[in-house]
Amino acid sequence: MSVQACDLRDDDRRPPANELLEIVQRGLRSQPKRLPSWLFYDERGSELFERICEQPEYYLTRCEIALMDVHAAGIADALGADVRLVEYGSGNAVKTRMLLEHLASPAAYVPVEISAEPLRQSVQRLGERFPQVPMQPLCADFTRALRLPIPPRAPRRTVVYFPGSTIGNFEARDAVALLRKMRGEMGDNGGVLIGVDLKKDTALLEAAYNDAAGVTAEFTLNLLVRLNRELGSDFDLSGFRHRAHYNPMAGRIETSLVSTRAQQARVGRMLARFAEGEAMQVEYSCKYTLDDFAALAGRAGLEVRRVWTDPERMFSVQYLVRAGAPGR
Repeated sequence: MSVQACDLRDDDRRPPANELLEIVQRGLRSQPKRLPSWLFYDERGSELFERICEQPEYYLTRCEIALMDVHAAGIADALGADVRLVEYGSGNAVKTRMLLEHLASPAAYVPVEISAEPLRQSVQRLGERFPQVPMQPLCADFTRALRLPIPPRAPRRTVVYFPGSTIGNFEARDAVALLRKMRGEMGDNGGVLIGVDLKKDTALLEAAYNDAAGVTAEFTLNLLVRLNRELGSDFDLSGFRHRAHYNPMAGRIETSLVSTRAQQARVGRMLARFAEGEAMQVEYSCKYTLDDFAALAGRAGLEVRRVWTDPERMFSVQYLVRAGAPGR
């Protein structure tokens, strides 16, 4: 393993307690109440998300892996040799391994992950499998400005890799802002390789976010566990239930924590009151047509160079470059 794999930098893994308290209180004062989805991803939340990906209803991981099985070599060819691969939200990096199998002489791999222990474990596994690839892990929130480490040698291009369907967790304005941030980090000659979930039958979509084993419900409720632990709040988990439904007009799954009774919870000095049946928004999962996403990318100054889909055309991986960039 490259020695750099052990040099785990930490760029504000989580906000200070006072900042977190302010974010949560502001969300609880909103109408309707809402909390940011990044609150899911403490260590337990990251573990639960990996279990979600294993559920039979959760087609996304299965379809993306099927896509990579067929197209990883072609994707690597499109990216070219001597790439610095910067991955947002690397998690267990299963799909990254499939890509690294085919990349020609990558200059560096920079996984960016907010949870330190999953990042450490992932880098260790990949470092053992790809000892020739310099690894420069960065424990950070990828939505914030990143201080990317200096690569050990000059790459031909930087490619920001954003697998899964996490771009769908951002409303359009925020998704455009994140894509613009990627455009800045990739530089003039770089690219963005991004997973985009496609619109499909409502029943399939809703089943994926309401698995029969209840793992997604546990994942959602773990957000309140985290607030109780880190802020000393007193949410009663038995008074909330998970709900996820597809909004066809907005083209997205909307996930909420629904209060099952009239109740209140103390968060710092604030007393948050909930009516019976009141929903607190905790996550969006936007779905796109290919044309939808091309238009979104265009708003960020990017254009779609290549698209790959799984055999069932349920999921896509897209390669974006700066609008008007010449072909490779």
